[in-house]
Amino acid sequence: MTASAPRDKYHAVWIIFFILGLGTLLPWNFFMTATLYFTERLKDPPVVNSNGNGSQNVTIDGDSRNVLQAKFSNVMTLCAMVPLLIFTCLNSFIHQRIPQKLRISGCLSVILVVFLLTAILVKVDMAPMPFFAITMIKIVCINSFGAVLQGSLFGLAGMLPAAYTTPIMSGQGLAGTFAAVSMICALADGSALEDSAFGYFITACVVILLAILSYLALPKMEFFQYYSESGGTRPAIDEENKMDLLKKDGPTEKRPVVSLTDEEGKPIVSVFAIFKQIWVMALSVCCIFAVTIGTFPAVTVDVQTTVVNPGAWGKYFIPVSCFLLFNVMDWAGRSLTAVCMWPGKDSILLPVLVNARVIFVPLFILCNVQPRHYLPVVFANDTWYIIFMIIFSFSNGYLASLCMCFGPKKVAQHEAETAGAIMAFFLSLGLALGAALSFGFRAMI
Repeated sequence: MTASAPRDKYHAVWIIFFILGLGTLLPWNFFMTATLYFTERLKDPPVVNSNGNGSQNVTIDGDSRNVLQAKFSNVMTLCAMVPLLIFTCLNSFIHQRIPQKLRISGCLSVILVVFLLTAILVKVDMAPMPFFAITMIKIVCINSFGAVLQGSLFGLAGMLPAAYTTPIMSGQGLAGTFAAVSMICALADGSALEDSAFGYFITACVVILLAILSYLALPKMEFFQYYSESGGTRPAIDEENKMDLLKKDGPTEKRPVVSLTDEEGKPIVSVFAIFKQIWVMALSVCCIFAVTIGTFPAVTVDVQTTVVNPGAWGKYFIPVSCFLLFNVMDWAGRSLTAVCMWPGKDSILLPVLVNARVIFVPLFILCNVQPRHYLPVVFANDTWYIIFMIIFSFSNGYLASLCMCFGPKKVAQHEAETAGAIMAFFLSLGLALGAALSFGFRAMI
């Protein structure tokens, strides 16, 4: 760090970004964890016959779910991914026109209100169709404002040293772990679905409120003020410039830095010009999440244990080996970038490792996924599945965090926020592509 740069006392800014990362994904993770609660609320009310007896949903082709229950997951995915992609893209272009404080605190406030409403509705009786419609509207709201929030946070972190993107990624990783542990605890405790869901939503509200308070404290930090102001200079860029000057033979080889300005003297930022500088990192993070979401959980959740008479292992096999293991190792991978950033941002090895993750698609497909119609089971033993899951999830967290850290560092200081927003868009694009690919991967089996 340069001599004039202040220290991040008590790592306060790092901790705030960690809380903001946690607040970005924990609410949505809890929302998905409560899927069983939502589908249970969509059951048809009992039909009372003339003799006074009641009847529930009619079983058709072995499926006792009604139309709303059967379509819930697909419609939820559509209502989540489309707004996420659209609003992350919009944020890349309009973030310069809307104040940062309004984007972040405003989005957090709207999401808080939505989850308070969701918690209240747990205690309110409602017919299936209105409940379905309101739930989908809430999903659209959460993901629309969540997209702007996530893009704004990565843009904000892009103005600080590279290490400050790591706490956002790490906080998001902990969100998944927290949700997975909560699901297992609820399963072990045998809690009622309504009680578990209410607990999820109230916890989400507390975390969002904590994120709002943390963000309001951020501008008071001297360390943050230094880098967010136009006079702040990234140490990493300074060191790179010094190294470049040492390699020069003379002033004739130095290239002047040209920065276009508007009528007020502010630098003009071109989204497309920035993309040309960070396209490798942007496409890499897109590829990472396309492979991950295409496989997890659509394929991995249907793997069955091959242990004979598994007992409790059969009950907890997927919650532990799939959800908990993925989230713990993903969190570990994201957090490792706080102390290790290998390979470097200009290394060809990084995109090579990213593309190599495609191998996990056939590996998981050839595990004991049931039911299956076309391909044989090659990796039947549970151990293979667990090994694949460990490497798969750790590489997802580590490589994605590297790309998100490096992207904004490949551009000038005044372009870093836009670069961070662009990286967030390609992260969301990867999620959307993965959701679409998951149907094809599952159909192959």
